[in-house]
Amino acid sequence: MTHSRSEPKALAWMLAGAAIIGTNGIMVELAGTPPTVSAFWRMAFAGVMLLGWVLASGGWRALAPRTWGWIIATGAFFAADLWLWHRSILLVGPGLATLLGNAQVFFMALAGVLLFRERVGPRFLAGLLLAFAGLWLMLGSNWAQLPPQYRWGVWLGLGTGVCYAAYNLALRRSQHEAHVDRTAPAPVAQVLGIAALVTAVFLGGAGLAEGSSFAIPSLKSLVVLLALAGFGHCLSWVLISRAMAQLRVALVGLLLLLQPVVAFVLDVWLFGRPTEPREWIGLALSLAGIFLASLKGRSRLPEQPV
Repeated sequence: MTHSRSEPKALAWMLAGAAIIGTNGIMVELAGTPPTVSAFWRMAFAGVMLLGWVLASGGWRALAPRTWGWIIATGAFFAADLWLWHRSILLVGPGLATLLGNAQVFFMALAGVLLFRERVGPRFLAGLLLAFAGLWLMLGSNWAQLPPQYRWGVWLGLGTGVCYAAYNLALRRSQHEAHVDRTAPAPVAQVLGIAALVTAVFLGGAGLAEGSSFAIPSLKSLVVLLALAGFGHCLSWVLISRAMAQLRVALVGLLLLLQPVVAFVLDVWLFGRPTEPREWIGLALSLAGIFLASLKGRSRLPEQPV
């Protein structure tokens, strides 16, 4: 009875968290800064917020050297993820870039096959076919006519999925190491906060190599970047992580698809993205394919969005 009464609240948390993540691409577009710079400030602000909360609540725990190694790897993969994704957003729009980033489901499965000898079943293969059919409707039939920069943005979006899958694997290992042989394990927020600051360091190095200026150009940009960090990164994680423990796996996977839906709709609404009926059908097919593949016959919860 307690579970049934708490499920509506968890459902609201999940919907709110997924919807907030769906606005991240829009905020990157509105920030008015180069892609590496917006990614840097997002992670720098988010890391300070998360670790500030951990310290204020007295939750900080010492970490073993091996845990630090995995957290550094986590930050490196997420830096690559954001470096690619923020560029994809500016080239193809936040809607399609977010959808392509969700292809991480398929790359996670590939990693499972290659690294852990997992098997993929007919449900996963059906999801893969649906997703590719949807992308073909959205892009494939006009691929040759698309501008080179747009096609490059599509490849960057798919690369985002690869890096996000690697990030998920490294994050999972980091969280595991933080809990091994410890009577008082480090909270997940501590691991995520440190990983965020490590990500910012990598992005800062990339920005310096590119010759970018890290100056925030206006008050509007500062507000957007703070919102991207505070709401798009920290609050969405808190809402989704709380909801995951109380909802069924299939329902969690379905609700997380609100992310690309919100991003795509806002892209059309706010930025006037020209969209034909076949593209809406393609979007629906791709989402259905991602949902099927995310189930993949597993009993565990989907990867935690961050």
